[in-house]
Amino acid sequence: MSDYWLLFSSGFISSTLFPGGSEVLFIYYLKQALNLKWGYFLAVTFGNSLGAITTYLLGYYFSFGQDKAALKYPKTLAFCKKWGNIALLLSWLPVIGDVICLFAGWLKLPRTTAFFNIVLSKSVRYLFLMWLFIY
Repeated sequence: MSDYWLLFSSGFISSTLFPGGSEVLFIYYLKQALNLKWGYFLAVTFGNSLGAITTYLLGYYFSFGQDKAALKYPKTLAFCKKWGNIALLLSWLPVIGDVICLFAGWLKLPRTTAFFNIVLSKSVRYLFLMWLFIY
């Protein structure tokens, strides 16, 4: 059970504005116990999605740091303005994905669609990793 919590925590931390390596941990656990792959997948996907949603909500409800982020990532902000919730399909990308979630909240993009796109993006990433390292 502690493996699931560790994967959840790693996924959560990795998808907030803090660096992390949930992919490496996920692959490690897959190689240790392949029969638990779907439990591992759900734990890391849920944690990673929840972390990204938290970043979105921080952007939505709090404005600290967004001006600084806008100056540092002007192309990402322009991309989010242009594509709206579709941009969140790239929330799986390292570093920029976190900023996309932050800007999506800051721009007050519709929550339901935003959350769906975040979960979809994160799920596809971990499914791809699972497929890549198992088959």
